[in-house]
Amino acid sequence: MSYEYKGQTMGKTQAAAPAQRAPRQPPAGGGSAAGGRSLLQIFSAVVGLAFLLAGVGGFIPGITSNYDDLSLFGTDSNAELLGLFRVSILHNIVHLLFAIGLLAAARASWSKLFLIGGGVGYLGVFAYGLIVDHDSDANFLPLNDADNFLHLGLALGMIVLGVVGVALAKQAVSRA
Repeated sequence: MSYEYKGQTMGKTQAAAPAQRAPRQPPAGGGSAAGGRSLLQIFSAVVGLAFLLAGVGGFIPGITSNYDDLSLFGTDSNAELLGLFRVSILHNIVHLLFAIGLLAAARASWSKLFLIGGGVGYLGVFAYGLIVDHDSDANFLPLNDADNFLHLGLALGMIVLGVVGVALAKQAVSRA
């Protein structure tokens, strides 16, 4: 039984046709990836996790040798992460803050900025490490030769991951 009210039929109606699903679009910013995350977001999360481990590891005796010589900043800190990379409390905090940014970027569209921008920033840290006298007070992080090569590798790796992620995102969009 149905009736009409102001031009609309009320009462029993036929079952609605099943809704059509829209085709799945690749996530913006880095091609398709598992769980709807873009490759840029995954790259950002992996790099962020590495920085998190380095920042936390810098505060753990055994992972950091000469832990008793860990100081706030500068050349007074003779502590070395993995017995190789000089660290200070400030250096560890910088790693932790950068990790937080990268991990946050892994959940948003900021991944490109943090990977490429952070890579450019680490190129600056590498250049600073080459210029500064490692025994001077100007070496406030503190940096050594192992840190310099690590910062160069991080810079190039982050920039490459950012550029590759952007290129894959553009390729996925052009195919869609």
